[in-house]
Amino acid sequence: MAGGGARWVERYGPSVGMVLVQLFYALVDVALKTASRLGMRPIVFVAYRQGIAAATLLLASLAARGCTLRHMAVGARAFGLIFAASLATATGQYFYLKGLLLASPSMARATTNLAPGITFAIAAVIGLEKVDIRSMRSVAKIVGTAICLAGAMFMAFFKGPKLLGAVLVSAASSDWVKGGIYLVGNAVCHSIWYIFQVPVCKSYLDPLSLATWMCILATLQCAVMAFFLEPNYLEIWKLNSFWEFPCILYGGVFASGANFFLQSWCISLKGPLYSAIFTPLSAVITAILSTLFLHEELHIGSILGAITIIAGLYVVLWGKAEDAKSENPVIHSDGTKGVVDSDCIGVRVEPRTNLSEPLLSDNGNSNTQTC
Repeated sequence: MAGGGARWVERYGPSVGMVLVQLFYALVDVALKTASRLGMRPIVFVAYRQGIAAATLLLASLAARGCTLRHMAVGARAFGLIFAASLATATGQYFYLKGLLLASPSMARATTNLAPGITFAIAAVIGLEKVDIRSMRSVAKIVGTAICLAGAMFMAFFKGPKLLGAVLVSAASSDWVKGGIYLVGNAVCHSIWYIFQVPVCKSYLDPLSLATWMCILATLQCAVMAFFLEPNYLEIWKLNSFWEFPCILYGGVFASGANFFLQSWCISLKGPLYSAIFTPLSAVITAILSTLFLHEELHIGSILGAITIIAGLYVVLWGKAEDAKSENPVIHSDGTKGVVDSDCIGVRVEPRTNLSEPLLSDNGNSNTQTC
């Protein structure tokens, strides 16, 4: 039974884990909507969420490393990179929550799929990504990015008729457009965070401690941002209702802490591309939950825009998958060359990686992930 259970986890565990990740992300939108209706400000929700996630990850890090903090020591360069990456995270989450409240949960979750395309565009501009218009892979990534952006523009500027009847009144068109701009801003911040992972991974190799540092710094950064964004600074931190606490507790423990562990585990087994393939699922779950529990109005424009963004995402992912296959040749025992049969985006993955060991390494060993 034990052997059969281990085989089942190895075969189906990553799929179940990634479905849970997308479910947790979808439920955090419901938690935020609930907390906002009770009077909690978006920046406060982000700060509390990051703080709880930091505490959860710190405890997990201490448990994994024998109750010592030595593994969390960083140099000046690494701290600067982590600080910049966490600032992108904190700003992006604030933009996301503002866009969620001004637009709709379905639109907010769908626009998160813009990040891979925008990441490719930024990386190409600064020279981290090679672009060859004679290559189908490069053309696919360019076209996919354009399709994603077109879908986002469609969602922001064309609502269209309602798909189903709903209880709530539609938001003003100006708020809808503002929400779309905030959500695109979140995708840009998320893409910048991805870009920072290249130097961060080379400077700091323990992913659990790295995430802990980012959550701690993001909490402090949100506290500073709130001072400039919100009046009555001392008053906004008070909980207006008991039900706000489970909302922020869920956001920190599950949507941040648990999701980090599940994604790290799945990526260690299957690679980043496998994880990315599941991201559109959260948009579908969010649309269903928002319609059932938040009485969200579904518009034709939102549905068509979301489908367009998801189509563009998969075009970009196809291009990245082809890059991974062409850039990671394998020498077989007979001396012939093949390609790595993995789902990695420019990352070498050794299956069955032990999560007690660092997932990232800058050395030349082919048995470790490189970033």
